[in-house]
Amino acid sequence: MTVRRRPRLTRPLKTATITVTALAAIATAAVGCGAIPGSSGESGEPVTVMTWAPDRTEATDMPGMPAMARAYARWVNDHGGLNGRPLKVLTCNDHNDSVGAANCARRAVKANVAAVVGSYSQHGQAFLSPLEAAGIPYIGGYGLTEEEFVSPTSFPVNGGVVALLAGNGRQLARDCERVSLVRPDTLAGDLLPGLLNAGLAQGHRKPATDILAAEDSGDYSRQAEQALKAAGADPSLVSTLGREGASERAREGCVTAALGDRTDGFFDSFRRAQEDHQKVRISSVLGSVDQTSVDRTGGASGPYEGAYVTSWYPAADDARWDPMRRVIREEAFGDHRIDPANAGVQTTWIAYTVFKKVVESLGDGEVTARTVTRALNDGVRVGTGGLTPTLSWRFEDTVAASEFPRLVNANVTYQVVRDGRLVAARKSAVDVSRTLEEAS
Repeated sequence: MTVRRRPRLTRPLKTATITVTALAAIATAAVGCGAIPGSSGESGEPVTVMTWAPDRTEATDMPGMPAMARAYARWVNDHGGLNGRPLKVLTCNDHNDSVGAANCARRAVKANVAAVVGSYSQHGQAFLSPLEAAGIPYIGGYGLTEEEFVSPTSFPVNGGVVALLAGNGRQLARDCERVSLVRPDTLAGDLLPGLLNAGLAQGHRKPATDILAAEDSGDYSRQAEQALKAAGADPSLVSTLGREGASERAREGCVTAALGDRTDGFFDSFRRAQEDHQKVRISSVLGSVDQTSVDRTGGASGPYEGAYVTSWYPAADDARWDPMRRVIREEAFGDHRIDPANAGVQTTWIAYTVFKKVVESLGDGEVTARTVTRALNDGVRVGTGGLTPTLSWRFEDTVAASEFPRLVNANVTYQVVRDGRLVAARKSAVDVSRTLEEAS
């Protein structure tokens, strides 16, 4: 029997890996790679980069990220390249396992890429070690692992899972007297309550009730019942509080689920269970719920109607995404892998925006892993059209969270599902830097 050692929840950020697969069940498949060369119209040496993500697995897949990278390369090359240099994008399937992630990294090293851009992998140690040894920068990963916020080779563009959970706690603290958290019974899942509770504490709320679910569960009926009762929706209260009193108590309760691709399954069970209970508010985070999952589960008539969702970026209908949508229309019309509402696609767009700015800052100089890393460390500043704060990775630009020395953007946005659409719940982003500092 293997004994699993859990991290101390009083220090929830002291772990090797924080992953969105803490929010999903992960399975295994094989590495697959491809390349998009520059068009024949550009001059100069090609600039080669790599983008990787899992695809064709039984859990969290992100095929839209490499597809978005290829579309971006076509668009750049159709418009003269990067300072006249063709952009060549290599792609790789990390297959949601450490061997696959390491293989992708080794292929990037062998190809002598200038950077790995806009990628997704849960296996930070496996892929960052080869990149560090070769001095290759990792720009705009999805924010899955602690290594992405520690490695000097990493240049994250968002606050990762830690910012989402801390932000979700802050979002729920406004309206929720009692909170139930449903999350995977895994080592990575063990980190989530502490992060959520740090956000709740800033709103002077009690810690959430922690409800565990097996990572590969297909039935969440028991967890749904537990979550409802812990949030205050207990049918037995009708006899003591009356129907109206019991309903009023339930309205002060919230259930948030962070189960990745399994979140739809939980809320399906939850909706059935709630037929015998009073109504409570529901919530989740980006990576577990997005516009695609809202549409897939019935839109305005589905379980997510009214749900609170914490995200890194503006809502998908925000005009600040128009440049990305234009590129998708021009270069990938009909490619159903590229969903402009998907956070992986959005992160890839932002990461390539960063890389383009870095190459432009180098002028006619050589574009290599060394020169790109030096430009990033020397303080090149990147505006993203308001999708994030202006990004820069100097020491003085980092958040003062000791566990995450590479974290430079701790902004989150609050959204709500209204009439089947994820829309902004407030106009401006929320900086959760202080929450992360106090939690670390």
